[in-house]
Amino acid sequence: MEAAGQENAPTSYPRVKPDFKSELESFRTETLSKADTQEKNCLPTAADVQSEKAQRSVIQGIEGFDSSRLKHAETKEKNPLPDVEAIQAEKGVQRFIAGIEQFDTSRLKHAETQEKNPLPTRETIEEEKRA
Repeated sequence: MEAAGQENAPTSYPRVKPDFKSELESFRTETLSKADTQEKNCLPTAADVQSEKAQRSVIQGIEGFDSSRLKHAETKEKNPLPDVEAIQAEKGVQRFIAGIEQFDTSRLKHAETQEKNPLPTRETIEEEKRA
């Protein structure tokens, strides 16, 4: 125990040089200039505190969740693949579109367009108006 007491004794402290010690003793606090203290540690607003409490309560709810209260559920796997009929119909549509895209217009014959429904003359229009 004496060793522990000797470590805290003033004789075990490091020595200070005499000129530094005299400077400290002769220092006058009146020579210091006045300065306004500015608070740099901004406190959080009430909204910040409220949002932090909400986040903390959510996290505590997750951490304290009792998984033994969950009910067991059976997973039903559904087959998202189409049936054979749908595949055949899709292939038919694709063949039809491919036939249209690959059609060779140079094999077509030239044809003259004949108008088979001529417009009525003025006389026929006037006769229909009278009737």
